[in-house]
Amino acid sequence: MIDYIKGELAELNPAEAVVEACGVGYAMGISLNTYSAIESQKQVKLYVYEAIREDAHQLFGFATKKERELFMLLISVSGIGANTARMVLSSMSPNELCHCISTGNERMIKSIKGIGLKTAQRIIVDLRDKIVSLGIVAEIPAGGSMTQPVNNKVKDEAVSALTMLGFSPAPSAKTVMAILEKMPDAPVEEVVKRALKEIK
Repeated sequence: MIDYIKGELAELNPAEAVVEACGVGYAMGISLNTYSAIESQKQVKLYVYEAIREDAHQLFGFATKKERELFMLLISVSGIGANTARMVLSSMSPNELCHCISTGNERMIKSIKGIGLKTAQRIIVDLRDKIVSLGIVAEIPAGGSMTQPVNNKVKDEAVSALTMLGFSPAPSAKTVMAILEKMPDAPVEEVVKRALKEIK
């Protein structure tokens, strides 16, 4: 399995990026979010999802792991294929999508081309708990509103470290978010130390 491809951006348009690595050009389908993130760069690193079928072998590239995780969650929903998932991620940012899912905003999701009311409802029902359990967003409050923004790099590294130490992603993400809300400028080491004392 290819995790990411790092190399020179050889070709780019809003739907596809060609990255040359070790003399090989890899064509990857991309979203508008990824296009915006890499359009001014010469050297890029794209996280890869491989879609292997009998008649095709497609690569999809993402500027962040979070976007790739959301893509993989979307294609797990009945009725959503890779191209529809890419359309969703081109229509709103990962944070906006998470917000729509967590608050049950089916009207906003339904406004995306190719998404009907039933599919929008399935996305919300199927993915609301998953985006929390995978640590993509923080625990959703009872009112459905999102928590204050935190340093995602520190959060991701802290959750990753705790997961490698044997803790489950969901409680790890919940504990790390709680710490970062109190100490938004805390470095990764401090967050992990505190989490080890507080995690249940």
